[in-house]
Amino acid sequence: MHMNTDNLFRPFSLKSLNIKNRIVMAPMTRSFSPNGIPTSDVAAYYQKRAEGEVGLILSEGTVIDRIASSNDANVPRFHGTAALFGWENVIRSVHSAGGKMGPQIWHMGIMDNHHSGWLPSEPFEGPSGLNRPGFNNGNTMTENDITEAILAYGRAAADAKRLGFDTVEIHGAHGYLIDQFFWEGTNLRTDGYGGKTLQERSRFAIEVIKEVRRQVGEDFAIILRLSQWKPADYTNQMAKTREELEAWLTPMADAGVDIFHCSQRRFWEPEFEGSDLNFAGWAKKITGKATITVGSVGLNGEFLAAFAGESSEPSSLEELMRRMDRGDFDLVAVGRPLLADPNWVKKIRGGHLGELKGFTKAALSELVLD
Repeated sequence: MHMNTDNLFRPFSLKSLNIKNRIVMAPMTRSFSPNGIPTSDVAAYYQKRAEGEVGLILSEGTVIDRIASSNDANVPRFHGTAALFGWENVIRSVHSAGGKMGPQIWHMGIMDNHHSGWLPSEPFEGPSGLNRPGFNNGNTMTENDITEAILAYGRAAADAKRLGFDTVEIHGAHGYLIDQFFWEGTNLRTDGYGGKTLQERSRFAIEVIKEVRRQVGEDFAIILRLSQWKPADYTNQMAKTREELEAWLTPMADAGVDIFHCSQRRFWEPEFEGSDLNFAGWAKKITGKATITVGSVGLNGEFLAAFAGESSEPSSLEELMRRMDRGDFDLVAVGRPLLADPNWVKKIRGGHLGELKGFTKAALSELVLD
């Protein structure tokens, strides 16, 4: 039986973003940019996904202009002449293949030390020095540090627009800096950037969004990636009810977010009891904004297990299409299948499901080009 995937292949337009289908390449850290500078191999890696007909490519996380924003010397930077020249080559290559792309701008916040032993020249920084309850590995940011970080997000977004990118994504998920402000487990502040409620702890994120919007103007599409789960707690729910989710998301929508990228480990899992809507479904229902769903699309195993060496086989897209046809979300982000196979989208569109590749940990150790 040939599954109907027509709704995946409708065009999508929102402000600066005009893409030919609904498939997004999810951001995935690759660490192939020596000294933070994207190479011609990185450009070729993204160009191959554009040639493979991915609608929108979101880059791996690329860090803003704060000395301690990264724990890995080979993660790309989105500041400085050499790194931005590298990114200009990336977007030129993607556009030459008919693709569209946005960088995911990132500050890691308080991190574990990298296994390589490399450390930034200043200590990690975050809301309270913690990256999970009880684990302190850096400095508590002063209000001046916070102001400087907000401005650095804005500069990165402005550079993305200047270089010709089609959109920008702010990384607010997965236990990194913005998420460390959201979470009561890592934000113990008693000033205006802390608070007892999730809404109060969202002040930093809202100010980042407003500064990005100020720097890129009204017509440039802004995406925000969010997650309820944390690397330190996979079952975490910051917003435990629909009402808490509304109080969290609505001010960020009002601040300038155009698209919410709602990270789950498994897209089919409902967010709250009494409804089968997932995170992206609820975000769209509450805010009226466009949403991206993500989480083990097209594979039978979830991505965290992949880093432990667990392989995954292709899985049916029937449940994804049921939810998409119902209008739960607008776009679908795909990670590991596109990391392992640049032609995944073409195979789905052509109905060549028997040609889909599985995913193994080996794909993490190279930039797969065929």
